[in-house]
Amino acid sequence: MTQLKEKLLSSFIAFEDQKDIDSYVHGIRTKAIKTFEKEGFPTKKLENWKYTSLKKTLNYDYKLFPSETKALEFKDIKKYLIDDVESYKIIFVDGKYSSHLSETTHDGMDICILSSALNQSKYDLLIENYFDKISKKDGITSLNTAFSSEGSFIHIPKNVQVDKPIQVIYFSTGKNESVFYQPRNLIIVGENSQVEIIERHQSLSENSVLVNSVSEIYCNVRSVVKHYKVQNDKINASLIDNTFVSQERNSDYSLHTFSLGGELTRNNLSIAQNGERIESTINGITIIGENQHVDHNTLIHHKKPNCNSYQDYKGIFGGNSVGVFNGQVMVEKEAQKTNAFQSNNNVLISDKATINTKPQLEIFADDVKCSHGCTVGQLDQNALFYLRSRGIPEKEATALLMYGFANKVLGSVGIPQVKNRINDIIAKKLGVKIGFDI
Repeated sequence: MTQLKEKLLSSFIAFEDQKDIDSYVHGIRTKAIKTFEKEGFPTKKLENWKYTSLKKTLNYDYKLFPSETKALEFKDIKKYLIDDVESYKIIFVDGKYSSHLSETTHDGMDICILSSALNQSKYDLLIENYFDKISKKDGITSLNTAFSSEGSFIHIPKNVQVDKPIQVIYFSTGKNESVFYQPRNLIIVGENSQVEIIERHQSLSENSVLVNSVSEIYCNVRSVVKHYKVQNDKINASLIDNTFVSQERNSDYSLHTFSLGGELTRNNLSIAQNGERIESTINGITIIGENQHVDHNTLIHHKKPNCNSYQDYKGIFGGNSVGVFNGQVMVEKEAQKTNAFQSNNNVLISDKATINTKPQLEIFADDVKCSHGCTVGQLDQNALFYLRSRGIPEKEATALLMYGFANKVLGSVGIPQVKNRINDIIAKKLGVKIGFDI
């Protein structure tokens, strides 16, 4: 048993004693901590974790429950917000909700925090119907369930089009030396409703941070959910992001994941298509260097006929970085007329960088259109020579080729301000100035 696992197990009873919650949630947590005790943290012995080790990440002496929170002002966090678009904001600082930095609402919908939903009787039915219903019961997710107490709670009733995006941001100030956070997000989008969500985890110090995040997202009939994850944390921060999506008929869910920073990032994404005529789109851009590690593990489960799914992940790897893509599409026997596309394309700009990619199709239906593929290569030297022959310096020419490589994914971003911010982040990461939008 690792030191951190032992510390978590011994802390659970004290944690539960501090929480004023009903017996239903208490039962879920108790069952979850037993699962974690049995399963523990994932290791490379598991097929889905074959290329990602948490050994170094778990070696820090993390503080589990920060008792002090450093006060932040808007000027301290402005650069991490998409501040040129009007939005709702759910801001957490050192694991605690910051009301003065947030802009929430209960006017015709609930854009608020999970602790309110867990502790108010008016939300009991929603919690019983949705909380911990679709999350995977493995060790790392069960650990989050056992300690879940705070995060975002978004409930959009039927026939509501949310008038502006929702930004959910978790800040760590580093007041404590090393911290382990476990935020929980519950997002319920009603029939014929629409919402846009921007999610980010951000460390503000050089101290070690580990985040084990779980999101459960329910897309009801004819709902539209556009989801953006900006992962551009400091090199001392590690993130395990677990996202579980349940889609009903005629719903449309899209996720754009931008993995550009952090020491270790693991994205576990599972989408279940439970009805007909469902659209699922997941795109990702990874640009890392030094000793960074990014692992995308995806599953789209086609259960019913006449549904579409689209995956397009692109990666650029420099330094001693390691990239992993393990994407799976599962098509059940009933899911005839499925149209599924999966692609993972990667560029290595360093001889020491590594990419491990394994796109997978598991098909039990016989009337489907499914394709998958992956590429691993280097920048086109002929294209680079052409740009340099036109007077463009090598650094800028390389950046232009990288921008062109990522263009297709960026082009599908629906919020212009998010697209511009990602463009800026990528330009800074490449160390160049790009004088146009792509």
